[in-house]
Amino acid sequence: MMLHGIERLVDLVGIRHSGLTGATAAQVHEAIQAADVETLRGTDGHFAGVARHGQTVRLARTIGCPLRYFVAKMFHGPFLVVSDRIDHLYEWCREQKIGWQFDPMYTRMIPAHYLVEIDQIGCPDPAPRYHRFFEPVDGAGSDDIAEIGAAYVGAAYTALKNWLADIAADETVAVAFSGGIDGSSVLLLARKALMELGRDPGKLRAFTLDLGGGKDAEQAREAVRELGLEAQWEVVRVPAERINLEEAIRVIEDYHPLDVQCAAVALCLLEAVRERYPDLKYLLDGDGGDENMKSYPLEDSDLTLSSILRNPLLYQEGWGVDAIKHSLTYSGGLSRSYVRTYAPGQRYGFNAFSPYSVRSVIKEAVALPFEKVLNGSVERLYTLKQDVVKAGVKAVTGIDMLVAPKRRFQDGAGGENYKQWRVSKAYCRQVFLRQWEERLREAWDPEGERISGNDLNVPLPTATP
Repeated sequence: MMLHGIERLVDLVGIRHSGLTGATAAQVHEAIQAADVETLRGTDGHFAGVARHGQTVRLARTIGCPLRYFVAKMFHGPFLVVSDRIDHLYEWCREQKIGWQFDPMYTRMIPAHYLVEIDQIGCPDPAPRYHRFFEPVDGAGSDDIAEIGAAYVGAAYTALKNWLADIAADETVAVAFSGGIDGSSVLLLARKALMELGRDPGKLRAFTLDLGGGKDAEQAREAVRELGLEAQWEVVRVPAERINLEEAIRVIEDYHPLDVQCAAVALCLLEAVRERYPDLKYLLDGDGGDENMKSYPLEDSDLTLSSILRNPLLYQEGWGVDAIKHSLTYSGGLSRSYVRTYAPGQRYGFNAFSPYSVRSVIKEAVALPFEKVLNGSVERLYTLKQDVVKAGVKAVTGIDMLVAPKRRFQDGAGGENYKQWRVSKAYCRQVFLRQWEERLREAWDPEGERISGNDLNVPLPTATP
């Protein structure tokens, strides 16, 4: 039996957006409710939201706004509970005294760039239906590096300027700055955008983490000296012993080792910045730049040059929702791993944004005819991003940007210490499961109060935060 006419959607976060253009937040919410894919397609920037239409719940998101759901079983029927985090879903279930139903692996992450429909029709739960609202054309752009760079960085500049335009003019904006290609370009683009908006570029503050022994601090120092921006730059020195992989796993609720390491380092940086600047709200970084230009060492994975060229959005979305490798609990690519930026920022009260993660910029990256430009050369793949971004920054700002060697965030900040954090996926997954075992033990406490889904006397759960 299922009781009809009862609101069984519990939205714990509401509509969220960042740097959104092409529609208002209210219009995005209406489009999600009506399954209006064309309106969603016409936007840029980030959003995430959920709405119900009859017995159908619809959810949609972009890379920068994680969104998850869990189907809770109550006498009134299945309740679809939505949030940005697994632990928030669990906390709601605990409040309803049905925490014993919960398992983190039963939660589902909405894949970026999809409108997902779920019918609330009882057991068994029906399979979701997926509708894409982002379909960039592969390889249709110029093979001229100057033209590629101007289009790609130009799109990033527009996205960044739109994000800054929504921020009060007197707000200081932090930039996570290693002196690398993506972070340096973001700093330069943000300065130009603030000047074009008639604001003080001195409101930018660049921060470089130094865990001892890393090369980023010296690299960043050289970059700001070259640009004459030393007065807007700070080194944040944190003892390497502060790195806590288990804390990072708890914060990002994931267990991919490289994302765990990156998040652990980000937590060190943001905690220290928050201590120095209690009122700082906004944070820029270059996350997504590597994914867009496919700038990852292939020898670190089971990927080949052929596999990444034949799957244009592999690094942004994973193998796709129809692939065998698609996870039910997580989405793929940056759609999944963006929590390494989102969750640490959220933990310390920052509104984080990267212009390289929005669809207009990804579109320009996908348009790059990689096969023609690379001509089968893995070595050329490893130098391509620096050439494209340097050319683009020159076209947009007129500045010849220094190009530093590519390093991962955790490597550049930690140097030799980084070797101590290189743990396996099996280790990270064991930590993740152990943490949840400890939490779930409370919900299964035989002395605690638990409610059966068949209990007729249970009041209706709260449907809104």
